[in-house]
Amino acid sequence: MAEQFDAVVVGSGPNGLAAAITLGEAGKSVLVLEAAGIPGGGLRTQELLEPGFRHDVCSTIMALPPLLPFFAPLRLELVTPPAPIAHPFDDGTVVIVERSVEHTASRLRGDAADYRRLMHPLAARAPELLSMVLGPPRPPRHPLLLARYGVPGLLSALALAGVFFREREARALLAGAAAHSLLALDEAGTGAIGLLMLASAHAGGWPVARGGSASVAKAMVRRLTELGGSVRANHRVASVDELPPHRAVLLDLTPKGMLEMAGSRFPQRYRNDLAAFRYGPGAFKLDWTLDAPIPWKSAECLRAATVHLGGTMDEIAESELQVAHGGHPSRPFVLLTQPTLFDRARAPDDRHVAWAYCHVPNGSDMDMTRAIEDQVERFAPGFRDVVRKRSAWTARRIESEEPNCVGGDFMGGRMDLRGLLARPVLSLNPYATPDPEIFICSASTPPGGGIHGMCGVNAARAALKSRLR
Repeated sequence: MAEQFDAVVVGSGPNGLAAAITLGEAGKSVLVLEAAGIPGGGLRTQELLEPGFRHDVCSTIMALPPLLPFFAPLRLELVTPPAPIAHPFDDGTVVIVERSVEHTASRLRGDAADYRRLMHPLAARAPELLSMVLGPPRPPRHPLLLARYGVPGLLSALALAGVFFREREARALLAGAAAHSLLALDEAGTGAIGLLMLASAHAGGWPVARGGSASVAKAMVRRLTELGGSVRANHRVASVDELPPHRAVLLDLTPKGMLEMAGSRFPQRYRNDLAAFRYGPGAFKLDWTLDAPIPWKSAECLRAATVHLGGTMDEIAESELQVAHGGHPSRPFVLLTQPTLFDRARAPDDRHVAWAYCHVPNGSDMDMTRAIEDQVERFAPGFRDVVRKRSAWTARRIESEEPNCVGGDFMGGRMDLRGLLARPVLSLNPYATPDPEIFICSASTPPGGGIHGMCGVNAARAALKSRLR
């Protein structure tokens, strides 16, 4: 007789593994099937360019795990930089997001009081805020805290800055944080992304995982194994009908993947809704091996693992607007990480790795290498002189390496207000499907993209409530 499981999870990205762990903690038997040779999805670390130089293929910054109870049993080894974010300007100055809201505000000139008033309540109670924002739809446990976040967060980042800030520094900080949404900064709700990113930076420090993000995937697999679950890699699933006997199946897939694997099990209307799901912009990514740290004009940039490159809020907004309209900006907003400044396990002595990406239209094949490196050179003259080797990933290549990143969209779908309310379809239980046996646990469900695992946790809880009681 074939082995039977309470649940089979297809896909071992952070959400698939989080779903499996949550089910295992509830005492259920769980099998995870992964098409790739190693589990982890976006939590992969490889020697892409040279032996001994370890690059995170997708995610590096662990912005949310330090603040979420789910990750506590995993015993992650995280390295926290002195400062979460650096944002340099052309004149050689830089504004830094420090762990302390007060210390950050003290360098924001005329916006100090407003920054303090806006950010302190959110940063001080970040775990409580995240429990509401990242949880399944339900009445809030802390309605006043949620209101302090949600009311200004409904605004676009540009409108929010117009209400609270006047000076270049605070406006640029908000713009860089909000641009993590991959949306134009005049879109409603981008203010919420900016506030959440800044609050998590103050509260958690935006650490990196020692040795690379693959260590997070290994910790998740270890935790699942301790609970009696298992992962089978190199196991491609073409259809849910070929899975081993089970009571429930959870798919760590986007709507595109769901249609391919389980479309025949759904009614036509649901299939149409999945087919109409909207994906966001893609990313173009560069990985570098370096002979030395990046030679920033301001040495303060060396205090942060994350550097936002784009200049003023107006410049960043223009760059993201061009992408939203299908263009490729000549001066893109660039998100750069320099992990080996703080984690020497990723490169040989006196050598370094770094990576950066910019946003591009979904499915783009455009090579943005020169545009990205020009932006780095703008704030770090001589950068190209320390580059040993580089690897370029177009949005289309990103999808070929990780099919859940449709068109290079690593957020699992557009993160605008409509995309959050109807994710993947408009439903009171977005993790369930018309087939009572099938659930979706990918970033295409609330709360959306990011390394937090809560899409999987929420989907597993939905399955426990309705199918695995």
